[in-house]
Amino acid sequence: MSEQRPRRRLMSPLTRRILLINLAAPLALVLAFFYLDQFRLSLIDTRINALRYEANLIAGALGESAISPTEYAPTLEPELARQLMRRLSAQSSARARLFDAEGELIADSRLLLAAGRGVVTRQLSPPNIDTPWEQALITTYDKINALFMTTLQLPPYVELPFTHANDYAEARRALDGESGEQLRDLPDGRIMLSVAVPVQGLRKVVGALLLNIDSAELDACVREERLSVLKLFVAVLGFTVLASLYLAGAIVRPVHRLAEAAERIRDAKGRIAHLSLPDFSSRQDEIGDLSSVLRAMTAALSQRLDAIEKFAADVSHEIKNPLTSLRSAMETFLRTEKPELRDRLLAVMQDDVRRMDRLITDISGASRLDAELARSEAQPIDIAMMLQSVMEPYTTRLSDTGPRLELKTIEPGPYLAPGFEDRLGQVVRNLIDNAISFTPPQGLITVTVRREPRHVMFSVTDEGPGIPEENRESIFERFYSERPSSEAFGQHSGLGLSIARQIVQSLGGQIHAENRDDGQTGARFVVRLPL
Repeated sequence: MSEQRPRRRLMSPLTRRILLINLAAPLALVLAFFYLDQFRLSLIDTRINALRYEANLIAGALGESAISPTEYAPTLEPELARQLMRRLSAQSSARARLFDAEGELIADSRLLLAAGRGVVTRQLSPPNIDTPWEQALITTYDKINALFMTTLQLPPYVELPFTHANDYAEARRALDGESGEQLRDLPDGRIMLSVAVPVQGLRKVVGALLLNIDSAELDACVREERLSVLKLFVAVLGFTVLASLYLAGAIVRPVHRLAEAAERIRDAKGRIAHLSLPDFSSRQDEIGDLSSVLRAMTAALSQRLDAIEKFAADVSHEIKNPLTSLRSAMETFLRTEKPELRDRLLAVMQDDVRRMDRLITDISGASRLDAELARSEAQPIDIAMMLQSVMEPYTTRLSDTGPRLELKTIEPGPYLAPGFEDRLGQVVRNLIDNAISFTPPQGLITVTVRREPRHVMFSVTDEGPGIPEENRESIFERFYSERPSSEAFGQHSGLGLSIARQIVQSLGGQIHAENRDDGQTGARFVVRLPL
């Protein structure tokens, strides 16, 4: 398979995801334009109602004060109606037009208010020049407003030089006795709001009052609100982008550095002693935890590679010794003709072959041990019952020729601990075999088991010479062998205690060696397994 290397990107996928998630909140502000569009329509409705109320007030005043006294055919008095119109519309921003019963224009507030006024001059204020930033904001607003503003599909407003009531549908309805309203489009995009109400005198329609006002003030109000929302959106968007980039950098940059360091370690092809991952443990977060775990994993991997190299060197050395002896014996065997010497040489060669077979078997078992322990799942085991089952064959075999074995339980069982029964049995057999090697034929080997607050402890105690202080850790090293002088050379590979420690530590336990403290000579191997 081809090697998969991390691709270099302008923006990492994690950064894009952070940006997209964080941008969801400020982008939601755009929905405010929909709300403001509804707000604009509600302002139009409110202004129409206000115009209708204002028109009813003016029409009522005209119906009371500007009607001729004729009882059966009341009509509007034009001059009186104009005077009332001038006074009533002076404080209003709407344009008021009054039509008689025939639809003819009687009064127009725009002409009435301008009549008789003099020309007044005053200094104009300087023009309001927007900054480039404000101009860009207004341009953006206009574009967004064009996208989100509701199109009402209104008829156009046309200003005629000679106005008649028939030119406005709402005015015709007012002459028929019903109030009416109408919205029309102006050329500059504004809306003309129009309300017409009947003017009545003695339960007869004598005219129609038409009020018009454009939407300039409403549009300015909506524009101000929308600009406020747009400014808030720009500010929130900028802050969100910067915060997202900072957050993405705080996450992506360390992960990227860890990935690059891991890639360098992979490319080192095992030569990782001089390489290390960046240390982010001071962050006190998940990135720090990841860095600590990866650094610990890399250190463990480096130690494992060193152990493999050392194990390979030890294996080569241990196998080379019997091979050298075997080759020397064979060369001597081929050169000599003495029968007695050839017999001794054959015996040496047989011992060397058996020694090599034992070494290869033990080495094969030790090399498979890690993988087997990693694949297996520990089960609760009664340690006392396991010890008894392992000791029974020894009791039968050593009853006449070897030391005695005794099992002591300090308190009633069970003594439950997690483990692998066959592998823990291997640990016990290695410890008992070691004790048998150093115990006199009539001696006693005591196997003791008891419960501790957090552990199940068992020990194997012999009556041998004990262990020198400086060798209490060395005896657990691979291929280390400290055997009694009475034992023939090459009977043990030196892997037994090393395998025992490897099995116990894989179960979260501990094993150590010590000398007896009861006034007698001998060694004690103590194993503690978690409850």
